Amino acid sequence: QARLVESGGGLVQAGGSLRLSCAASGRTFRLYAMGWFRQAPGKEREFVAGINRSGTSTYYSDPVKGRFTISRDNAKDTVYLQMNSLKPEDTAVYYCNTNPPDANYWGQGTQVTVSS
Repeated sequence: QARLVESGGGLVQAGGSLRLSCAASGRTFRLYAMGWFRQAPGKEREFVAGINRSGTSTYYSDPVKGRFTISRDNAKDTVYLQMNSLKPEDTAVYYCNTNPPDANYWGQGTQVTVSS
């Protein structure tokens, strides 16, 4: 069964950094554009960052532009999200998925908590 497994979340102070990973299993996702999404308590899930199949083009939502960097290693079938200068408003569960997202591939996500 194909799935995406997120990891790397945790508790960090404002201004700190985290690196999230998203590993594919059961099938390859190398042929898909991929994205990171997040859902804060009481809010809708929102797009954070996207990357094309080859990794040559990236795009970001305005709240994270200049602070987050998405990348991918197709040899490892893994997508990353480097998060710097974290803010309390970045607190959320972070998910990866194809972009646009496929309902079949939402995983458990990884919790990111930023303390002030």
